[in-house]
Amino acid sequence: MINALEWRYATKKFDESKIIDSDKIELLKNAFNLTPTSYGLQPLKLVVIKSQELKNKLFEHSYNQIQVKTASHVLVICIENTIDEKFIRHIFELQKEIRNVKDEIVNPFREFLIKDFDKRSEQDIKEWGKNQAYLAMGNLLTVCAAEKIDACPMEGFVSSAYDDILGLKEKDLSSALVLPIGYRAKDDKFADFKKVRRSQEETIIEY
Repeated sequence: MINALEWRYATKKFDESKIIDSDKIELLKNAFNLTPTSYGLQPLKLVVIKSQELKNKLFEHSYNQIQVKTASHVLVICIENTIDEKFIRHIFELQKEIRNVKDEIVNPFREFLIKDFDKRSEQDIKEWGKNQAYLAMGNLLTVCAAEKIDACPMEGFVSSAYDDILGLKEKDLSSALVLPIGYRAKDDKFADFKKVRRSQEETIIEY
């Protein structure tokens, strides 16, 4: 795993002729769905884009980052705009169904979450959701590295434009993070750069 993490880098140029196999895309979709999230609420959705027409449109709102246009696929991690009683009850119904637990067991925690989220502002919920999106991004980056799929995590894009192009508003979603994936071009000079990381002496504290 360390070798895989050493191998990965924020890919600046993809080989447009190389397309990720569908079984690898399925693996990444499963990895996304298995990402741990706060309270287990899973307030995220993933948009998987293969369409070149769509990638070209998104590129225009990605600060000229060519990765969006040249990647095999573009993954857009989205957050749910509404985390309300209905949403929370749906998650707990799934829990009861899958784990075969009784209502009296889940009820205290469910009711706590309903009251807690009811008190939160729209901005607080959005920030909380984006924190979950970063968990998914980290998970996807690690799985990509393990599978030798190149990726470039991106925050630099116009979220409102992405939302319009992908019809996210109608789905009550907001784009949070973007992850172009594919295979590095042979002439991407960044692939050979040594990693710059602070030493463990600086970053690790042990007691």
